[in-house]
Amino acid sequence: MNAKTLRRSFTEAEKRLWWHLRHRLPVDGSHFRRQVALGPYVADFCCLSARLIVEVDGEQHGFEAGTAYDTRRDAYLQSEGFRVLRFPNCMVLREIDTVLDTIHAALAAFDAPLPDSAGQAEPSQPPAPAPKGGGAFAER
Repeated sequence: MNAKTLRRSFTEAEKRLWWHLRHRLPVDGSHFRRQVALGPYVADFCCLSARLIVEVDGEQHGFEAGTAYDTRRDAYLQSEGFRVLRFPNCMVLREIDTVLDTIHAALAAFDAPLPDSAGQAEPSQPPAPAPKGGGAFAER
């Protein structure tokens, strides 16, 4: 299935997490998209600026074929610089606060600055003030 088709049909757990990602979890500069095509795969939810993918796994992921597919998929996504968090449907439905805390911690742990609302990356530290007295630096 392609990303457009998947966007039209998602599970109750995916609907619930999507609502929370949009309304309860916004972290400055973070923006999640759903059903994002990344190479040959489609991520359930992705924050491109933080290189974070969140997957909601149904029962098929517990079987050997599903586990092998997920392993290959995660390896590919990690090789592209993404971090992948996986949560079973039942956890999203029963323990949404734990899921959101885990996602929030992953966003907070991301080293690179997130873009501001204008799309520009914010520096991790403010620039140093200009030196007084003409602006030239003394050589050592």
